[in-house]
Amino acid sequence: MFLSLSTFSRIQMPQIQKTLIFATANHNKLVEAAKLIGDTFILQLPADLGYTNDVPETHETIIENAIEKAQFIWDMFGKDCFADDTGLEVDALNGAPGVRSARYAGEPKNPVNNVKRLLHELEGVPYEQRTARFRCVVALLENGQLSTFEGICEGHISLEPCGELGFGYDPVFVPQGMEITMAMLTIEEKNSISHRGKAMDKLVCHLLNHQ
Repeated sequence: MFLSLSTFSRIQMPQIQKTLIFATANHNKLVEAAKLIGDTFILQLPADLGYTNDVPETHETIIENAIEKAQFIWDMFGKDCFADDTGLEVDALNGAPGVRSARYAGEPKNPVNNVKRLLHELEGVPYEQRTARFRCVVALLENGQLSTFEGICEGHISLEPCGELGFGYDPVFVPQGMEITMAMLTIEEKNSISHRGKAMDKLVCHLLNHQ
């Protein structure tokens, strides 16, 4: 029988305290993931185990990058781990920046410059035509078995940055049904509607159902 995450939250669960490695060096992602996973799991970063370099992401699709990052950490440590890859897809730009979202303005990665380039590319495009979505894929390797989970958040690109919270493209992304950017939402508000929140919710449900 499959139990949803909401069902698990209503029943008494033993303290499992399973340890997972999150294949990222992005502290902002770690903070969001820790809020989503709660006290049931202990999260470690590769740096906690002595690996401080970037985790490779060399593919042309989000799902391939997520799998590559998880596989890299599994091969290195042989421990249950997960990785995510996220892209911003803007319809007026034929899906760009997509898989290159983190490096849209070139190397090294610079979120502020990425936003500046995005707004420059959309200059003159009216708001109603600035439809976009965040797409996130989480790849889990548990006992060497691969599972993937996808989350999507639809919205629009604003005309200018607004808000001090969040990271990446959050200051210019207005979620569907809202009039404020993601950078104006608290972590809890963002996690409840975000692409990463949806993908991580599926990850946690899977983990709890396979204990």
